[in-house]
Amino acid sequence: MLQKLFSLLMILVSLGSGTLREYADQMNLGGYLFLVNRDYPLTADYVPQDLVMPDVKRVSDAVLLRRDAASGLEGLFTAAKDEKGFVLTAVSGYRSYSTQNAIFARKVASVGRQKAMLLVAPPGCSEHQLGLAMDIGTSRDHSLTFAFGETDEGKWVAENCWRFGFIIRYKDEWTDVTGYSYEPWHLRFVGVDHARRIHESDIPFEYYIEQLKEARFEAAMSGL
Repeated sequence: MLQKLFSLLMILVSLGSGTLREYADQMNLGGYLFLVNRDYPLTADYVPQDLVMPDVKRVSDAVLLRRDAASGLEGLFTAAKDEKGFVLTAVSGYRSYSTQNAIFARKVASVGRQKAMLLVAPPGCSEHQLGLAMDIGTSRDHSLTFAFGETDEGKWVAENCWRFGFIIRYKDEWTDVTGYSYEPWHLRFVGVDHARRIHESDIPFEYYIEQLKEARFEAAMSGL
């Protein structure tokens, strides 16, 4: 892991300060690298301004994403069908603060707060509010369960979603870092360049963002 992090840091530093400044801008609210978790929550009034309905098979017309993420999802679904014959289904995209609050409250009532915190993001702490996350399923099963990761579709998505700007955000081995249990169905849009780097480095998004910050600091200190 340390070797992977060091290698990533060296690559990023080599890009130069101009690219790193662009990456830093993407880490601001509205950028595709904005980090949301329990340590970095969103305010209740945040709503993305470019939400659209992706042209994919979906469970309802309420499934929305930010424009570039929607385009990436369309590409992913098309490739799955053309390359493997898989029909994927978009289940849940953008969620408002109030919607997430209702989902979290139901989960707490069902399993208790401690377990709920592993399974559902509290309001303000969900990537879905960014409009950059999509939960997906197969044409046969829209339920969001661990089993999706064992399907042929789920395995293909895990290996190929980076090509369209997405990452598998919550891997089983990253729970101590992300704070959430394994979610093979949860895709997070970060853009193709970053998705490729995260996929190749096989590190949590939190670590990637930290490395970007360190790389920018190193570049500034070296006068790049």
